[in-house]
Order: sequence, then structure tokens, then C-alpha cells
Amino acid sequence: MQTIEIIQEIQRLPITKRFYVVEETIKSIKKEELSHQMEIAANELYGDYVNDKNLTAFTTLDFEQFYETK
Repeated sequence: MQTIEIIQEIQRLPITKRFYVVEETIKSIKKEELSHQMEIAANELYGDYVNDKNLTAFTTLDFEQFYETK
């Protein structure tokens, strides 16, 4: 389906359903943009994470068993 056909189909919908389509479209765009921004941030920080031992010092404890004291 071409973009123009999609728009025409949306225009045939009742107003409440058109609002729903717009809201869901905006949500998906925001979600995609947030994911993209997080990926960019992670890539920018990757070098620091790999090279700075202070940032990874506690990873040695990842597989340690911890028990809550009562």
C-alpha cells in the first residue's frame, strides 16, 4: 500500500479512530527515537566502559551470592 492510499484510508475513518491512529503513530515514533538515542549514548560511552577499570570494578561481584541479614 502506498502512502497516499494509507492517508486516504485514514481519512475515511471516524474522527475517534483517526485520533487513535495518530496517537499510536506518535507513540511508535517516540519509542523508536528513544531507542535510537539510547543506542547512540551507549556507543559513545562504550570506549570509557572498556578502558576505565573504575567503571567495571563491581562486575567481579556479578555472580556472587548475596544473602539478606535479619
